[in-house]
Amino acid sequence: LLTAFNNPLLGVLVGAVFTGIIQSSAASVGILQALALTGSITYGMAIPIIMGQNIGTCVTALISSIGVNRNAKRVAVIHVSFNVIGTLTCLILFYGGNLLFDFAFMDWTVGAVGIAFCHTVFNMFTTLLLLPFSRQLEKLARRLVRNDAKAESFAFLDPLLMRTPAVAIAECVNIANQMGSLSHQNLLLAIQQLSSYEEVREAEIISNEDKLDIYEDRLGKYLVEISRHSMSGADSRTVSRLLHAIGDFERIGDHALNLQESAQELHDKELHFSDAAKAELAVLVSALEDIMEDAFSCFAADDPVAAQSIEPLEETIDRLIEDIRLRHISRLQTGRCTIQLGFVLNDLLTNFERVSDHCSNIAMCVIEEKNKSVDRHAYINEVKTDGVFNENVRRDLRKYQLPSI
Repeated sequence: LLTAFNNPLLGVLVGAVFTGIIQSSAASVGILQALALTGSITYGMAIPIIMGQNIGTCVTALISSIGVNRNAKRVAVIHVSFNVIGTLTCLILFYGGNLLFDFAFMDWTVGAVGIAFCHTVFNMFTTLLLLPFSRQLEKLARRLVRNDAKAESFAFLDPLLMRTPAVAIAECVNIANQMGSLSHQNLLLAIQQLSSYEEVREAEIISNEDKLDIYEDRLGKYLVEISRHSMSGADSRTVSRLLHAIGDFERIGDHALNLQESAQELHDKELHFSDAAKAELAVLVSALEDIMEDAFSCFAADDPVAAQSIEPLEETIDRLIEDIRLRHISRLQTGRCTIQLGFVLNDLLTNFERVSDHCSNIAMCVIEEKNKSVDRHAYINEVKTDGVFNENVRRDLRKYQLPSI
């Protein structure tokens, strides 16, 4: 077949099909070089076959793109586009030049070195030709492989990575950190809504919550699938940590949405807390922002020592919330607050309390990963009877002290 056609287009087709079947341009070039030793191959026959071989080698990339995400498919599209565009350009230029100048070497017998030279020149020319057009190749790939999944732009989980569970788990850790960062950011945005409401910020909060739902769904399914593979004890504990943590991240996102709804109610009904309530909430929000920062930082760093500082602050927040509720009841009794505002305040305090609980859970995930023998409930009960814990709580209460009545 390689020597049967003098038509350049058929030569390109044969070279592409033959290389695609054996999935190696190096092997097909080697076979062509072996045939050249018989003296039956001319430059006119070899050049289009060499061009076709570069198209045929794209079959490997196309096969690899089956079952992977869109960005991976775009890599295969760029590979094919690069070689097809290069081949068409070279065919037009080369045979156009032959029509004008009648290249004498076309009927010369080609040797193994000549084939290697033609192959090298073709690839160098194609690279130099298309290198300045990398952005255009990217746009072409994005146009041919369009996005139709909301998570595609911010989550990458390749099923092929499961062949190496350790690599797949490392990628899951990266994505879980992204999810944690998004959850943290969304709650901070929701807190900002309480003091200065903006519709643009509302849209961002709702969009982020949708992303968090997709994160939990895709990452959770991926982690469950990984757990079915054989892996080390350390990797198994990491998977367990991630499975627990992503649920807490998603729930924090839900509480951010709840806070957004409370902020919208305050805005739409033109309700305003008293100065005393605002001052108390400011102290509570400061403590909540700190526990979130500490919890997400210890998770990202996988630091069990830093995680131990979360529980005293969580206890502090619980006590602050209880004090604020008691103060609110006092204001109700004296007519300094209304029932309607009381409902909103109670919703805010409940969501703040739940967020601090989830921060405690995140810290416990880190501690459990490093100490597989620890029992969560037993650990918390033991910690709360420790003198150091109580001293840390007293320290935090001094730091986050509610204004005097």
